[in-house]
Amino acid sequence: MIARTLRVAGGFLALLRTGLIVGLAVAALIYPLAAVSGMGAKKGADALVMPPDALRQSMPAQTSHVYSADGALLAQFYEEYRTYTPIASMSPNIQHAIVAAEDARFWEHHGVDFKGVARAFVANQKAGGVSQGASTITMQYVRNVLRDTARTPAEVNEATEQTGARKLREMKLALELEKHMSKQEILERYLNVAYFGHRAYGILAAAEVYFSKKPGDLTVPEAALLAGLVQAPSSYDPSGSDAKAATTRRDYVIDRMVDLKYLSRADAATAHGVPIALKLTEPPNDCLATRPGYGFFCAMFRSWWADQPVFGANSTERLDTLRRGGYNIVTSIDPRVQDIAQAQINKREKSRSPYALGQVAIEPGTGLVRAMAVNRVYSLDRASNGPHSDPRQRKRLRGNYPNTVNPLLGGGDGMAGYQAGSTFKMFTMLAALEQGLPLSTSIYSPKTVQTKYKTGRSSSAHCGNDFWCPSNASDSMTGRQTMWSGFGKSVNTYWVQLEQRVGADSAVRMAERLGLHWRTSIDQQLASPARAKGWGAFTLGVADTTPMEMANAFATVVADGVHCEPTPVVSITDVHGKPVVDDKGVDVAKPRCAQVLSPDVARGAVDAARCVTGYKAATGDCGGWSTASRVFSTVRRPVAGKSGTTDDDRTAWFVGMTPGLTIAGFIADPDNPLHRVGAGNASKPRETVADTLHDSLAAMPWRGFTPPSPQIVGKKAVKSSRGL
Repeated sequence: MIARTLRVAGGFLALLRTGLIVGLAVAALIYPLAAVSGMGAKKGADALVMPPDALRQSMPAQTSHVYSADGALLAQFYEEYRTYTPIASMSPNIQHAIVAAEDARFWEHHGVDFKGVARAFVANQKAGGVSQGASTITMQYVRNVLRDTARTPAEVNEATEQTGARKLREMKLALELEKHMSKQEILERYLNVAYFGHRAYGILAAAEVYFSKKPGDLTVPEAALLAGLVQAPSSYDPSGSDAKAATTRRDYVIDRMVDLKYLSRADAATAHGVPIALKLTEPPNDCLATRPGYGFFCAMFRSWWADQPVFGANSTERLDTLRRGGYNIVTSIDPRVQDIAQAQINKREKSRSPYALGQVAIEPGTGLVRAMAVNRVYSLDRASNGPHSDPRQRKRLRGNYPNTVNPLLGGGDGMAGYQAGSTFKMFTMLAALEQGLPLSTSIYSPKTVQTKYKTGRSSSAHCGNDFWCPSNASDSMTGRQTMWSGFGKSVNTYWVQLEQRVGADSAVRMAERLGLHWRTSIDQQLASPARAKGWGAFTLGVADTTPMEMANAFATVVADGVHCEPTPVVSITDVHGKPVVDDKGVDVAKPRCAQVLSPDVARGAVDAARCVTGYKAATGDCGGWSTASRVFSTVRRPVAGKSGTTDDDRTAWFVGMTPGLTIAGFIADPDNPLHRVGAGNASKPRETVADTLHDSLAAMPWRGFTPPSPQIVGKKAVKSSRGL
């Protein structure tokens, strides 16, 4: 029965050569071959159904390109390295070569080359197997689309399996497609989906990977080489030690170009004599291949993308969209600020130090992340890393320095962060100002104070009945303090007493409003509504946080209380060049901001924070000295901020805020939180942030602070000699 059916099919093919119309031939050919494949009538009909528009409108997976704020390429994401290229941007050489190599009758047939089918049928009968194919360029394009649009492994298999059913489906769809698309359009689409080996999909990728040039610049020998690869990229790979097979295949394509009158014999002879000269390029992919120093920002961007519902139902689907969607993404990273920030880090701490010194810069009022720098290399290679700083881990693990992909600066999953010390006093101050306590609120602050709180996390300061009794760092802090002097000198006993007045839970909720999240189980428990009122140590910064969160929280304060989500993008356009919008029509790259504090409360906090840096408050007395008094003399612009250290100098912080840029810097051992950085390292975040602000702001306009209202200041304020 099978033999008889094949003879019938061969008869119809023979009739084709006599000039019978294509429609009759297809009708006659399809059904006998469908019977051979064992397809039932309904299954056969279903397999041939696919709207031509789906083929015409289908776009192949494309590389997404990520740029820094100045337009320089930062990173690429792809599943198949491909960038769609119009045929007008391709050299005629590659157009001629691909037709010569894959489908000599491309311009004559209507999607199926029945002469080619007959020829292949005879050759395969003689060989007793598949020795010759008959797929036209149109059919190959159809096959690629069916594969790329498959949603399940079964559909992928159906699109690529070597069966008569698959071939019939391709033939039917190819014939239909050519009724709706021109030959030029089909050739363009094909040259953008064809695989050329070395992870290069499409002609632009192939030209870049093999010759480091654009498709419009391909010479005849280069075009012939690439066209010859499509049939079997591995067999004809020209980059191996023996390029004989690649040369033979290339020369065959050149000769076919002569046969089709695309090339003269003299030009062909010249092309034959040109040796293969590759200039191979390895296309970078994902954050491990980004520009040096930008890997941690790239990882933050990738994590942000995975959280955006507009790109898919879950993080896996969203990242798949990034790798296949052909997006052009302009990020917020400012190379000038980034390079300054990294240089200041490198100046103070080597990459092989177990201590991580890092900083994050955010633009107030937009949330745009302008820099992320740390003394680490973004890499998975831990073979040469130093010993683990935790003695309990040293025998089985290497340290995460200098190479790591851990999100040390925030903006990703996997790390809780670090205790931030007295920088948390900002949240208590904001809660107090919001409740109506003015900056001039005066509290006697002894060396040690007994609180109403029980001894809590990370504090050994306890007294009778196990109450928490924190102390100041210096006897010189004893006396009456206001918010100005208490903040400038970082007087612990002032802030814990103020916290008792406003409620520890108010400070916790304030931190949440400014973007902090609780990543450890103990922080989550203590921050819960049931326990937050008793978390007295919160104001001294015993919770874990990240430089990203702290930079953004302080940026909210200096932006008159406008909180913006930390954002790594400025614009995102899809493969058609259109901005990506969410289901409400809002540009997904638009800053997401909300007023979370009254401007007056925020201005009051900034005024007190000026005391820290030596800039002095506009409306009150800072008390004569401060913890970071040299910052203003370094920055030489209006600057406020807060320093912070934790018990036993295990971590040290400084957050500096200006109207144009806010930077949070820290130093800690991410591998071992108990590893003290020591007093000698405690000044590094402050110096790093101050120098980075000075150099970064040099290209920005001068901007000052707006003083708070008399209501925020209070009745007993003493005017400073310095204004805005």
